[in-house]
Amino acid sequence: MTLSVTLSHAFPGFTLDAAFEAPAGITVLFGRSGSGKTTVANAVAGLLRPDAGRIALDDVVLSDSARGVWLPPHRRRLGYIFQEGRLFPHLTVRQNLTYGRRFAPRGQRSDRVGHVVEMLGIGPLLDRRPGALSGGEKQRVGIGRALLASPRLILADEPLAALDDARKAEVLPYFERLRDEVAVPILYVSHSVAEVARLATSVVVLEDGQVVRHGSVRDVLGDSSVTPLGAREAGALIEARVVAHAADGLTELRAGDISLFLPRIAHPPGSAVRLRIAAHDVTLSTVAPVGQSALNILPGHVTGIRPGDGPGAIVSLDTSAGTILARITRRSVATLGLDAGMPCHAIVKSVAIAPQDIGRQPGGPT
Repeated sequence: MTLSVTLSHAFPGFTLDAAFEAPAGITVLFGRSGSGKTTVANAVAGLLRPDAGRIALDDVVLSDSARGVWLPPHRRRLGYIFQEGRLFPHLTVRQNLTYGRRFAPRGQRSDRVGHVVEMLGIGPLLDRRPGALSGGEKQRVGIGRALLASPRLILADEPLAALDDARKAEVLPYFERLRDEVAVPILYVSHSVAEVARLATSVVVLEDGQVVRHGSVRDVLGDSSVTPLGAREAGALIEARVVAHAADGLTELRAGDISLFLPRIAHPPGSAVRLRIAAHDVTLSTVAPVGQSALNILPGHVTGIRPGDGPGAIVSLDTSAGTILARITRRSVATLGLDAGMPCHAIVKSVAIAPQDIGRQPGGPT
């Protein structure tokens, strides 16, 4: 199933004009605050009636201004995951979950309660009330309630924004499972590069109400010209496979024909993972490094140099593991004599890659 969106809407001082398609998986609406992300989500949900446009799920038209079609929110069969759980405080977790089933059409009410409970790891919580749950537990219950409504589409509006880092780390794997196991589009609003890298199948970048980039997560995050990312957030997405866990606490990955070593990760050998390498964690050398402590050395050649507004520059490197971005000074570019086509080595410290920047590839085993 594919969500197709074309809409325009004028507010005082701001005009939204967006068009994109979101297939099954997680499509992230990404951009700075005020770029129009939540407005798009509200239009899809039926909470905003745009001035013009068409929104459809395959052949199910949710709105079409040209034909005068407008389905109210309760008839759109959407599952909505909010920033906070928004659970009914007087109901138990079990009752909150089954409440979602009331919105499924008669004859299509999910009998997968047990599967949803297992997928989200909320079996021990079923008899508790929301007041006795942590923020991460509430979000998992909110996901379950949305799923049990048998939705045609799931909307998640910055669902991790209200959580601390520990709770985010707790919930992220469940969104990965949601992406890989639910055969409906998921429209996910976020301004977090880490969440985009970890979860997204595709990315729609919004800036001042306009779609400025739309593509695969690897292509978008690897494009240093995407303005909302900025130089400080620039980085590359690498797909790899877990080879082995060593006794010294390191995990070996294989990306292309390059071995990478990270502090031990939770994925078993054979797992397909992806990891984000931030550009500011990469140093460059024009000769093969020797006598240094960094374990990860990726040989390649320079494909582009993009000067910043200040003293910095983003250098793109093509390696067998994929595109690597390095944020260095323009003085270093000049000192090394870097130019397109030059052989170069990217150097990455093992401890520089944060655990939250490592996740499983879409469709990969748990």
